[in-house]
Amino acid sequence: MIVELIPAAVDEVLGRAESWLGWDGRPVHRDGNAWTPHKAIRRVSDHLVDHLAEIDCRLAGLPTIPDEWHGRTVTTHADFAWFTEVDLDEARSRLTRLAACYRARLSALDTETLDHEPEDGAWPIRKIVEHVANVTYYARMLDPNPLP
Repeated sequence: MIVELIPAAVDEVLGRAESWLGWDGRPVHRDGNAWTPHKAIRRVSDHLVDHLAEIDCRLAGLPTIPDEWHGRTVTTHADFAWFTEVDLDEARSRLTRLAACYRARLSALDTETLDHEPEDGAWPIRKIVEHVANVTYYARMLDPNPLP
């Protein structure tokens, strides 16, 4: 069901993040990018916030503002910090609350609203949510042998 896609993705990300507490400080180079625990959590959080804002603007009848992010190609100095229990607790708090926001927002929408295709060519809300549910990609980049 569409309302559970984001909470399930967040659960998967947080489950993987538990294994990052022993991270050795070396980035994982995969898919053309350098990956660290902090970068993965940052990308997941940013993606969830960005698309939640997009959905909220659309539901309010406002135009969405295109993002100007550099995305996953940017790795900051902060991304190389040790990933600690405190970081995991903060990620759990933040990501769980964002997942709850998605669940609340989506549970109030009917099929017509979820599948409405805007005249400007933007994705229907359902497609946005399906896209956002792929935030697990960022966490999988730190796996020893990520699945495709």
